[in-house]
Amino acid sequence: MSQTKISIVSTSNDAIKKFEADRFLTNHNSFEFNNIDDAKHSPLAQQLFYLPFVKKVYIASNFIAIERYNIVEWKDVENEVAQQIEDYLSKNDIVVSEDAIKPKAAVTVYAESTPNPGVLKFVCNKVLVPNLYEFTSIEDAKPSPLATALFQFPFVKNIYMEKNFISITKFDIIEWEEITLQLREFLKSYVEDGKIILNDDAPKQLKKTEEAIEQKFEALDDISKNIINILEEYIKPAVESDGGNIEFISYDEATKKVEVLLQGACSGCPSSTFTLKNGIETMLKDMLNDNSISVNAING
Repeated sequence: MSQTKISIVSTSNDAIKKFEADRFLTNHNSFEFNNIDDAKHSPLAQQLFYLPFVKKVYIASNFIAIERYNIVEWKDVENEVAQQIEDYLSKNDIVVSEDAIKPKAAVTVYAESTPNPGVLKFVCNKVLVPNLYEFTSIEDAKPSPLATALFQFPFVKNIYMEKNFISITKFDIIEWEEITLQLREFLKSYVEDGKIILNDDAPKQLKKTEEAIEQKFEALDDISKNIINILEEYIKPAVESDGGNIEFISYDEATKKVEVLLQGACSGCPSSTFTLKNGIETMLKDMLNDNSISVNAING
């Protein structure tokens, strides 16, 4: 088996530490174990309970969260725990056995219109992906069995996934009224059946692991970091609610030009592009106190 890399992530609760893997650990299910007997379907959780300070183990898509008793501080043991998890995952396939998989939970999917008439947003009542992913062709969609399946529909042009929603761009050959119910039922059945949404190696393959994103951010200059923080805090929430995303591409210190990528519902919509470009430009000029900043919005 290939080596699995574990990153240690702090949480808002001092007693709980997250150990994040660079691959998926479960098929988008989550499990909570309160003691070693409770963990009979997870050899990894059972192994962790042999550590005397482990109070509770929580295993989700790509991380393991551990709550400790107050007999130790995390700073004294977290590296050893991370190493133990890495060693286990590099030698064993089973994180949680199939016997532990919960019965089908009721899945709901509903469709939302977006500012872009060519894009519809399908919202699910459960998390689908840990990060954002956009696929523009069936070849591009290889890391995602769900996206590959959606591209089998002849009217699907583009697929954007984030958190608990999927934005689908259609070709103009058909109207939404003719296909919305078909797509909604397809997505509902797919998620209910527990089929694979992303391959285990997709985050690593597409450089979407938390570590890769952090390394990319840390390599930027201070102004670029400020621009990203402004986009994340003030622009992205509104854009996400419309089924889209905005991603920083570059900042040129000499020309003061900022390039951003529009994805999902924001991509290919002239009014969205114009409105976003001007809104972002005004905000950056104001918050960075630099009236020479300009924004170029590129459609994904």
